[in-house]
Amino acid sequence: MITTFEPAEPVAAPAFTPERTLSILEHACRAVGLDHAGAQLMRHHTNAVYRLVSAPVVVKIDRPCQGRSPVDVVALVRWLQARQVPVVGLAPARQPMKIGGSAITFWRYLPQFREIAAPDLAAPLSMLHSLRTRPPQWLPARHLAGTFTRIAQSIAASRILTPEDRALLRAERARLAARAAEISFVLPPGLIHGDAHHRNMLWDPATGGGVLCDWESAAYGHPEWDLVTLEVHCRRFAHPAAEYEKFCHAYGFDIRTWPGYSWLRDLRELRMITTNAYKSAPDTPCAREVLRRIAALRAGVPSRWNIL
Repeated sequence: MITTFEPAEPVAAPAFTPERTLSILEHACRAVGLDHAGAQLMRHHTNAVYRLVSAPVVVKIDRPCQGRSPVDVVALVRWLQARQVPVVGLAPARQPMKIGGSAITFWRYLPQFREIAAPDLAAPLSMLHSLRTRPPQWLPARHLAGTFTRIAQSIAASRILTPEDRALLRAERARLAARAAEISFVLPPGLIHGDAHHRNMLWDPATGGGVLCDWESAAYGHPEWDLVTLEVHCRRFAHPAAEYEKFCHAYGFDIRTWPGYSWLRDLRELRMITTNAYKSAPDTPCAREVLRRIAALRAGVPSRWNIL
């Protein structure tokens, strides 16, 4: 169950900004007896991530959910831990809580001394995808109709797109939707991470292995979605090609050999472009990167992306 905590002085700013999340951080830490003073902002895009200097704790503040129920990541992570799936551990604090519409969670801080490579994800994802029991808490079903709906919503809600950009992205969505009925998935459906890539895994020095994190996109669906997500990240963000080959060998399946690969690849990339178009504020580095990706899509030329 999510504990809702509303401060005496409510957080008024509706935008998801560092000023707003810093205020949420202060109220959240005070509620669980942690000191937020000097907290370091590690990331502020899809969500806000702060590292406390007073304790080995990372505080994650999610964007307010709009029209959908959030995944109870605390209950899910505890369930996964009981089944030996490598995940980042929770910090000992009362959680999750909700402030100003945002879910807040507390995690163990893991100092990073090595980069995550694609092969590090093979065993954890294989373990996750092989689970044949379901956690008791609610999880969404990731299906194609929902993906196309979210793409359309992101295009409509973005503040950075021109009319020409919207027309291009809608045409790409229509092209992919027209072929959806032809796609035949081959891997058994089950529990998927939903956003499996290098930045959603950390190295745990205590175990000498990688641990998965960021479970807000967890769902029931096709493992192909996780596999194509990692392939897109390896290719678009210029990770060594040999590392993805090693991942495929260790996992036991190469998504690129599946007949539906190019279609799912294009759909995943369109989802990434439109989601970031929705999340990016005008005249920011994030917005400029999204518009650069759209320009490459319009030109029909391959391009490398910069991480957001």
